[in-house]
Amino acid sequence: MSGIAYDLNKIKAVAFDVDGVLSPTVIPIDENGHPARMMNVKDGYALLQAIRNGIKIVIISGGSPDRVEKRFASLGVKDQYYNTAHKLPVLREWMVRENISPEEIAYMGDDIPDLQCMREVGLPCSPYDASYEARETSLYVSRFNGGYGCVRDILEQILRAKGVWNVSEKDFIW
Repeated sequence: MSGIAYDLNKIKAVAFDVDGVLSPTVIPIDENGHPARMMNVKDGYALLQAIRNGIKIVIISGGSPDRVEKRFASLGVKDQYYNTAHKLPVLREWMVRENISPEEIAYMGDDIPDLQCMREVGLPCSPYDASYEARETSLYVSRFNGGYGCVRDILEQILRAKGVWNVSEKDFIW
């Protein structure tokens, strides 16, 4: 049973920001000045299971694709947009191309650049440590921080509502 006040069976797609959602808000910088983002393994497993069960996943990030693009591709995420200064046009174009209506989409963002996208979709979500504005815009605030299980949280609830979480042999395979 979900604590989300939304019909999760409507959800056909989930859009995610990267920094502060799929990775923690603190990004170590290596000796060459490149970000070294961390990724949560349980979030990765949930992404894989969502894709296997027909949920479309899209990444829309203002950050660079350094290293994370390969990680998400290895999990089956085909639609990834980086260095996106204005996220809403990207989301709208993707929705048209995928023939998905706003009420069929959850968007998880953590800060002001995500607000327009969050207001556009049926189920706006945020990590526990999101900005005040993102939390206020959300229908659901995860009990987990960005990079520490918030992605798993929302995806698991959607898949449970659809009756496809942990029910088939493929669920036990990476």
